Amino acid sequence: MNNNINKRASSIARGINRAFWFNKLKAFFAVDVLIIAVSFGLFCYKSFLTIPSDEYVRSFTLTGQSYDNIVLHYFTDTSQYNFPMHEHIYFVSVVMGVIGVYQFMNLLGSFSFTARIRKKLKPLNELALKAEAISEVPLDTTKFEELEEAILKVPADNASARIATGDEDLASIEAALNSLLYRMQDARLQQARFVDDASHELRTPIAVIQGYANMLDRWGKDDPAVLEESIKAIKNESDNMKELIDQLLFLARGDNGRQKLTMEKLDLSAVMQEVWEESTMIDPDHKYIIEDSDNCYIYGDHAMIKQSIRIFVQNAAKYSDKGNNIKLSVRSDGSKVCYIVQDEGIGIAGEELSHIFERFYRSDKARNSSTGGSGLGLSIAKWIIDAHKGNVEVLSRQDIGTRITVVFDMCA
Repeated sequence: MNNNINKRASSIARGINRAFWFNKLKAFFAVDVLIIAVSFGLFCYKSFLTIPSDEYVRSFTLTGQSYDNIVLHYFTDTSQYNFPMHEHIYFVSVVMGVIGVYQFMNLLGSFSFTARIRKKLKPLNELALKAEAISEVPLDTTKFEELEEAILKVPADNASARIATGDEDLASIEAALNSLLYRMQDARLQQARFVDDASHELRTPIAVIQGYANMLDRWGKDDPAVLEESIKAIKNESDNMKELIDQLLFLARGDNGRQKLTMEKLDLSAVMQEVWEESTMIDPDHKYIIEDSDNCYIYGDHAMIKQSIRIFVQNAAKYSDKGNNIKLSVRSDGSKVCYIVQDEGIGIAGEELSHIFERFYRSDKARNSSTGGSGLGLSIAKWIIDAHKGNVEVLSRQDIGTRITVVFDMCA
């Protein structure tokens, strides 16, 4: 089999080879004909110039039985002029002989050149021959039918279902399809979980609003205390619901690619300084410490970057005791710029760190009743960081604190 492959050429290679030699020989023949035609034209022209100018040439002809007695005849009204061509033919024969030798040497060189090319392209020729051999074999569709049947048998509502035919030849295809199936099922479960969580989060404030509205209807008309309490609660729950809807819309726009970013050169230290000043002003219960650096520039959307920092800072304050320090830092190593938010709070358990950026995920269910929040803030921050091609690292120890480091590429 291998010997036959080495001696044979694929149909494509044979076609290229034939075209090469045909074009080369055609070019040589065209050059030869052109030289003969030009030389004959020059001989006729030179002969014509020897005829007296007062004679008018009516016609011309060639006579002769062999190349050494060919004569060119010009006929005028009164005379006939004869021009033997044997010297010219001899000269042209010498020239054509020289050209023929050159063409022959060129052909020999082409043989050597094409031989080197065939040697270099030998692996491709063997691959083409094998492909042609495979194409000549009738396609066995049995295995594909088995795979199709196995796919159709996978239940759509079973998250653990996998494709299996038992055929080793289809093992790699099965692995790829099962990987795709797993990702699709995981995406479907995440979507269902997202819808359930969103419904739950919206149901709570609606239930509170309905409860206070009923209380107002029963007693609030005549009781100023009940009226004030109900109005305050309804306003708070309305604000919470509006914030939740805004966060959901933000993430929906991000998922659909409709969240626009206004990219510009930013001084990350200046952005961090803004967040530090705002946090110090609105949260007197914690001590905010800032540590910045010079020349910490990135390309980003100012409002988005600031929002991501604010989310981490608010999260740090939410899970830290009063009087604890919250440190904000900006650093640069020459090619990367990062900002760091570090707290002295309750920390996050190790097994929960991988889930903190999931939507509606809150690591400690027991503390949510007091701390509140929708569980979407960190998801929004992660989306912003990903949109800026940044990386986020989280280091946390329970009862010690959490440090979040966000790294971006530096711009000049």
